[in-house]
Formats: sequence, C-alpha cells, structure tokens
Amino acid sequence: MVNINSTEKKLKERIKELTCLYEVSSYISNSSLNNLKPTLLAIASSLKKAIQYSNDAYVSISVENMKVTAGNVQENTVYIISAIKGFNELIGSIKVGYLKKDYTSNSFLKEEELLLSKIALEIGGLFERKKILENEALSKRQVERADRLTILGEITAGIAHELNTPLANILGYSELLKEQFKDNPNITSDLNKIINSAVFSSEVVKKLMFFSCDMPQQMELSNITPIISNAISLLKPNFLKKSIQYHLSISKESILLRVDSIQLTQVIFNLVINAIYFSPEKGQIWIQVKDEKNKIVIKIKDQGSGIKKSDADAIFTPFYTTKPLGEGSGLGLSVVHGIVKSHKGTINHKANSPKGTIFTIHFPKP
Repeated sequence: MVNINSTEKKLKERIKELTCLYEVSSYISNSSLNNLKPTLLAIASSLKKAIQYSNDAYVSISVENMKVTAGNVQENTVYIISAIKGFNELIGSIKVGYLKKDYTSNSFLKEEELLLSKIALEIGGLFERKKILENEALSKRQVERADRLTILGEITAGIAHELNTPLANILGYSELLKEQFKDNPNITSDLNKIINSAVFSSEVVKKLMFFSCDMPQQMELSNITPIISNAISLLKPNFLKKSIQYHLSISKESILLRVDSIQLTQVIFNLVINAIYFSPEKGQIWIQVKDEKNKIVIKIKDQGSGIKKSDADAIFTPFYTTKPLGEGSGLGLSVVHGIVKSHKGTINHKANSPKGTIFTIHFPKP
C-alpha cells in the first residue's frame, strides 16, 4: 500500500524546488549587471525556502568578491556545496547547511543536491554575461580612444613642426643678444628668462613629437640595466630636494631588450619625476626591474596621494593633468604610453598599499 503522506510530502518538496528554480530564473532575467548583490540575496532567500527543513537551514553564496547569506551561518555544521564556474573557471560556490548537533549528511535530499547544481549553473551564466558585456564596453572604449589618439597624433605632429623653427630662432637670437648686452645685468637677466621659457617650450614640443611618434626610433638590442641606473642617478637632485629615499632593485646585471635607449630614459624620467612630485616629504619610492621568462617587468611604486577613480581612465590622455595650472603640460604620461606601445609593451597602474600608486610596464623579450 502506498504511503499517501510520504507521497504528498515528496510532491510538496518537488513543488518547492520547481518554484525556487522559477524564481531564480526570474531574478536573473531581471537583474542589474551593475549591482548583482540584490539578485544573489534574492536567490539565497528563495533557495532557503526550497530546502526540506527550511527553518533550520542556512544558505551561503560566494562569488568573486561578493558573499551573501540567508539564515544563521554557524560553526559545526553539515552542508552540501556546489561550485560556481564562469567560462569553466571556478569563481565561487553555493552552500546549504544545518547545525551538526541536529542533523546529519543524510538529512539532505538528492534532489536538493541537483537543485544546488542547477542554481550554481544559473549564477555562473549570469557572471559570464556580465563579463562579456564588460569586455565589450572596454573594447569599445579602447577603439574610441585609439581613434581620438590617431587624430590627435596627426594634429600634434603638425603643431610640433610649426613651433620648432620659431623656437629655434628665439633661442638663437636671444643668445646673440646676451653677447651684445653681457655688460648690462638687467637685460641679461630678462634674456635668460626668455631663453628658459623657450627651452621649456622646446621640451613641450619634444614631448609632442614623442607622442605623435614623429621622432625616429633607434632600436637596438641593449643592456637596459645601466640605462635605468644612469637615469635614476641623474634624478638624485630631485630626490634630495624632497628628502625622498629611493630603492632601485634590478634582478640582473645584464638585461637585454630591443629598445630606443633615449626613449627608455624618457619613460623612467617621466614616471619617477611624477612619483617624486606626488610623494610627501621624506617619502619612499621603489624602482624594480625584473627579467622574467618571456618579458621584462619595470615597476615604479610611490607613497603619494594616489590616482582618484575619476581620473584613472584619463591619465594617459594627452593634455590631461591633475597638477595645478602651470605645473604640468599633461603630456608626460601620454608620452610614456606612446613610447611603451611603440616598443610593443603595455603599461598599467594600480593603488599602492596603504597609499600611493604602482605603475607596471611589461616589455616582451626579443
């Protein structure tokens, strides 16, 4: 004779599980990919209701950097768990448990284990969709940025050529006038100001030409250890001015790289001078060079104010600067980015701990 109560009980459990799957599917369909925590909370709550002894159960979902729970999570529990995967990689887990003093591993139904697996699959699909859309958005921004930089590169190349000749004339005639008025200190002082301003403008033009890739590269297989060491040595007065300690660490005496040595020096100069500018008095700066299997890695770490989130995507954009008016042309980091890219390398930045910034450059080995 069939146990009617047992059959009804099983039927009720199946209805709870089907209801849960329907709700989970609905939550995922209507979720905001910008904020998935509410969706995960709703899924956890729905799953808890679907478990046989729901009043005593807890549910925990951990995915990437998010964790949500339903019910009281305690120690000394028995539980079932299912892996959450995205693109066949483990990205989290979903767990259902009871207190060990009241339940055993036999308290879970086979159908509950299957339910857990299905929900884990749904959550994995949700995070895959999120990742795909993020990558599409990133690719779109990169294409738009590349288009803007191409146009800007053509414009700046033209500007640089137009400015070179008048700047050379200003410098040349100013030097001649200095010779004529060398006995007049007032005029000589004014001419020195003109010369200094012209030299500063000439450096800006040089940066424009670097940015627009209008400076011919002298690519040679070189040992970059002395190139970087000499560049740091030349900056010693800058370190002393703010009583900043620097730590230069180079993994090998000879690190070979196909590089334009002048442009590599420019990269080190710009990044380290930036680090010095934003570092506090008596701060510390680390310059690390590592020869790895397939690449050369250069890291520059400081203890400065760091890069705001609102500035993070724009710091390599030409003429964008966070320095006060008159203290920066906004070309330093764009020049660095252009040089690194022309050497088939990459550059990125992240926050240092507890404060500051880390710039990391990867150059492929020849």
